[in-house]
Amino acid sequence: MTGLFLLDWAIMAVSLFNTILLLWLGLTVLLNAERRTWGVWLAGGGLLMGGVFFVSHSAILGHGPTYVSQGIEVWWRVGWVVIVALPFAWYVVMLWYAGFWDDRHTPLHHRQRPWFLLTALLAAGLVGLLIFANALPSYWQIAQLDLSATPSVGGVPLLILAYPLYVLLCIGLSLDTLRRPGPFGRVMGDLARRRARPWLVGASVALLLASLLVALVMVWIAVNGAQGLTYRTYASVAIGIGWSDLVIASLIGAAIILLGQAVVSYEVFTGKTLPRRGFFRHWRRAVILAAGYSAVVGGSLTLQLRPIYGLLLTAMVMIAFYALLVWRSFGERERTIENLRPFVASQRLYERLLAPSASPDIDAQAQFRALCEDVIGARVAHLVALGSLAPLAGSPLTYPEGNATTLPPLAEVTPQFDSPQTMCVPLDPARYDGATWAVPLWSERGLIGVLLLGEKRGGGLYTQEEIEIARASGERLIDVQASAEMARRLMALQRQRLAESQVLDQQARRVLHDDVLPSLHAVMLTLGSGEASSEAVSLLADTHRQIADLLQEMPTATAPEVARLGLIGALRQAVDDELGSGFDDVTWQVEPGMERKAQTIPTLTAEVIFYAAREAIRNAARHGRHVDRTRPLHLRVGATWRDPS
Repeated sequence: MTGLFLLDWAIMAVSLFNTILLLWLGLTVLLNAERRTWGVWLAGGGLLMGGVFFVSHSAILGHGPTYVSQGIEVWWRVGWVVIVALPFAWYVVMLWYAGFWDDRHTPLHHRQRPWFLLTALLAAGLVGLLIFANALPSYWQIAQLDLSATPSVGGVPLLILAYPLYVLLCIGLSLDTLRRPGPFGRVMGDLARRRARPWLVGASVALLLASLLVALVMVWIAVNGAQGLTYRTYASVAIGIGWSDLVIASLIGAAIILLGQAVVSYEVFTGKTLPRRGFFRHWRRAVILAAGYSAVVGGSLTLQLRPIYGLLLTAMVMIAFYALLVWRSFGERERTIENLRPFVASQRLYERLLAPSASPDIDAQAQFRALCEDVIGARVAHLVALGSLAPLAGSPLTYPEGNATTLPPLAEVTPQFDSPQTMCVPLDPARYDGATWAVPLWSERGLIGVLLLGEKRGGGLYTQEEIEIARASGERLIDVQASAEMARRLMALQRQRLAESQVLDQQARRVLHDDVLPSLHAVMLTLGSGEASSEAVSLLADTHRQIADLLQEMPTATAPEVARLGLIGALRQAVDDELGSGFDDVTWQVEPGMERKAQTIPTLTAEVIFYAAREAIRNAARHGRHVDRTRPLHLRVGATWRDPS
């Protein structure tokens, strides 16, 4: 090459860098496109063509300017065909992206149609000159700066005269297309186009500068070739061409970076509804890999190391990059799990429903705040339940908290949610309290809610992953709120039914035991003195026995309390709720640790002891005062634990 190590290293490294990124971008656009239309094929194919050009460029650099072979000649001519075709391909891609072919009645179509036909004729003419008119000198002729065999006008090759005008026309028309595009039908398309425009304009300007510099270098070579060269001037020309090559390749590299930023940040060619966060991460890693790989391999080629050393250096770079990739992947995974932890953690709904002192409501506001702050980074958000779940889910959740506002009816928005595939719908932020997007929330029952999102912090666009996470989280929050409210209502109803059943059971037992049975017994004693009443006594005895059997067979609502509260706890509850009113005061003398030890008694045994103690207390309350109802009656309940010897 030039003989200057640093310059040669930089030229080779930039060429390899451009090769890797262009091939990666081309394949990524083709493989990740939502629909592979002809525009997608042209965009991806153009990027791959650029990669092929830099493959030929790197191959020529690797052999040096003095090496001439049939293979180098092929790479030389293929590279020039790509150089001529790429400006027109860029112009066509910009027309396609701006909607030139979507509607033939737009101002864009009327304005660009004649210019498109003109540039197409110029591109076809230049390619024809390269292929059929020998307008391009051979690589050997360029190495000798001999341009006498090429078609010329006034001593200047025809290709050198036509190419700058052609490039100016293509890139200038591309800039006009980006400045005044046509309407865009994709969701977030206009916003994404506005955000991507500076990147695409920057890429167009960089390509324009690179193309003009190519034309200037061609003119400079033609002038030096006409003057004749000595050895010293040949060396200076080689160094000048080397510096020009580095600047041109660097400008193209800058254009690739700008174009890649637009592709991965705003999905300008893939047609996706929303950009993807993972797409940008992979692009950043591709840039890092291309920079490291090109620097190492370019240095080894410039130093002309033995192939084994270059291979080892390449392997070391790949291993180091893969290790860093794994490290970063685990870090991103941990951050993602940490952000999603509030949504996957248990809500303690079972404990909240069973504990009488705990509030059965879940903290949905904290989860919603975590979603808006840590996951999607929204400035404003509202979660509104719709349909049959709206009465159960309660009032809408709002972020930031305290932003109490009355949202307008969503009847104008919901008809636009025609299917679950609809990701989001644009809104008027002035009308919907700063919300710019409405995200539908679905379940098996249909539309269950709407998530209203404002602008993203930092001014970026929401990615596809963020919208999908927001949808899933919003659907789960509405379901959890509705489920918790339904469970709370069912538990309250069940508690009410249990309380009513306990009251009825206690009243029936008390009336039967304290009033009916003694009355029947008194009647039996009264009637038992005469023979004529023997039949009545027999019937009353049968009735007495049936009622007694019924009392024994009636289900008790206290058995579950014995299992839940333990023997002492259930007995305390029975005295407090049912039996304590029959005494003037109640004194408990329970040995320390007795309640804990009583928990070890088998449930069946504890129930037998409980029933016996309750019956004894009930009889004491009934008969303890005898006939004098004013006599004081005190109850002392003692409990001690004796281990069997």
